[in-house]
Amino acid sequence: MSKFLIVGLGNIGNEYANTRHNIGFDVVNAFVLKHGGNFRVDRLAYVAEVKFKGKQIICICPTTFMNLSGRAFKYWVDKEKINVENTLTVVDDLTLPLEKVRLRKSGTHAGHNGLKDIQNTLGTDNYAKLRFGIGDNYPKGMQADFVLSKWLKSEEPVVKLKIDTCVQIIEAFITIGIDRTMTQFNNLLINPS
Repeated sequence: MSKFLIVGLGNIGNEYANTRHNIGFDVVNAFVLKHGGNFRVDRLAYVAEVKFKGKQIICICPTTFMNLSGRAFKYWVDKEKINVENTLTVVDDLTLPLEKVRLRKSGTHAGHNGLKDIQNTLGTDNYAKLRFGIGDNYPKGMQADFVLSKWLKSEEPVVKLKIDTCVQIIEAFITIGIDRTMTQFNNLLINPS
């Protein structure tokens, strides 16, 4: 049976719940919930295992802080003997507008501390990333406050729709592979109206 690792990046703690920077946790939680899994506390992460289309999916939300996510990623890849090609990391992205998501086979961390730590730990940027656009609507010098802020009421319908779309992207990644999934979803503009 093929194994996959789905990693949602975020920070643990109630103060970070439902913030832009924790969207990776929210997407992975939605995927696990849809497929009847339950998270348990385990080494370096909250972990859930689900089966989907005959494949075993290990889902983690690291309990390290964002800038130490590589430790959890590497531990679970090694423990479960999962090829890096069968991993997908879900992360927030300031450079994408709220209505966009982007799936990539590889690529730099683009300044994201969680991705930077994974890249440094693995020694490569050749692992798949699902980037969830959070926009860049903040005053100069206020980036940290923006990413740690909660969604505006007016943004919530788009965020919900995008989370559902990201769950579909994870399912497609697992079943049809990254190339076909990128073709299907990367140019999609997600808007509830």
